[in-house]
Amino acid sequence: MSPQDDRLVQFEDQARAVLTESVTRIDSRVRSRLNQARQAAIAEVARPSRRPRFFLMPAAGAVAAAALVAMLLWQHGPHTPSALPNEGGQVQAEDLDLIADNDGLDMLQDSDGAFYEWAAAQADAGAETST
Repeated sequence: MSPQDDRLVQFEDQARAVLTESVTRIDSRVRSRLNQARQAAIAEVARPSRRPRFFLMPAAGAVAAAALVAMLLWQHGPHTPSALPNEGGQVQAEDLDLIADNDGLDMLQDSDGAFYEWAAAQADAGAETST
């Protein structure tokens, strides 16, 4: 062993002797109280905490806000224009395609609009007789 290791072992032996002697000098009543306090501290650490975990509050608030926004968006859904509603009041995808198509609008403006009104009336009459 090196001289430094010898000094370390000697220090440990002296510290152990001093601590052992200090324990023997303490009367039994004080030792009992110290042991009870130690056992109570160990029991407190081992017991699960019933206090709320405040460090989780910001994360829980963010999750709750996101869930609320998602629920509101899901319930209301996107707002659809009411230009061409069907019987349920909803716009069908085919109607939106016709409105969005510039060629279809040009065709409506350049030609006879009465034909398209007649075709729509025929489609409505056919839907009423089939139900």
